[in-house]
Amino acid sequence: MKHLRIWLALLLVAALSACAALGVERLRVNVAGIESLSSEGLEARFALKLRVQNPNDIALDYDGIALDLSVNGAPFASGVSNAKGSVPRFGETVITVPITVSALSVVRQALSFTRNPPKEGVPYELKGRLAGTGLGSLRFESSGTLRFGGAGEPAAPKPAGS
Repeated sequence: MKHLRIWLALLLVAALSACAALGVERLRVNVAGIESLSSEGLEARFALKLRVQNPNDIALDYDGIALDLSVNGAPFASGVSNAKGSVPRFGETVITVPITVSALSVVRQALSFTRNPPKEGVPYELKGRLAGTGLGSLRFESSGTLRFGGAGEPAAPKPAGS
């Protein structure tokens, strides 16, 4: 009987969480910039700046973010941050997430570039979740093209379809 009550309570919490999340539109997340950080060993480190847009009528508070970045269809980098803040209702904010790129990923991309040099930029896919929004965690997905300026510096990314 005790186990049944626990399961019923868990089901009720899950149902309420699902109901609360039903009216929430998906966040729009795009890469806003990339800056180099000091690296260690066989890893490269970058500060990935994300522009997070909230198309909802309520502000969304967050307490942490985790993401995976794929480039040219292959896994490239991952990152986490315990950043806290709020995305205003019908507003946006920029969140900086440190990401790590393994040497193997760099070599794989370099080989890909030598075989097929990018003409218009490099396609990326971003998947992640924003934690602690009051609705649990909100997952996001984004894709676009990273465009490179002179001297190998990334230019402002251009979202896909633009």
